[in-house]
Amino acid sequence: MTDVKFFALVKSTVADYFNTRKDATDKNGDISPDDVFIVWYCKALQNWKALASTTVSDGMYYELTLNGDKEELYLDAYKKWENKRIPL
Repeated sequence: MTDVKFFALVKSTVADYFNTRKDATDKNGDISPDDVFIVWYCKALQNWKALASTTVSDGMYYELTLNGDKEELYLDAYKKWENKRIPL
């Protein structure tokens, strides 16, 4: 799979996931793949991993892993609770 195809798959998967699970009272409405952005990605052998977020200010981020051997995509959805600076 090329990077362009993987990024399109990530964006459409996250948009579909959000649209089917958003709260009924959510004023944001549906999002499109154009509302999803990739924060980080890597490829190792035939496998891909990406971290993605959306333009919706809900604190969610998504981790998607493509298993190239099994041709399966795994999605983990996380809620960002806090961003705290810890001085060393």
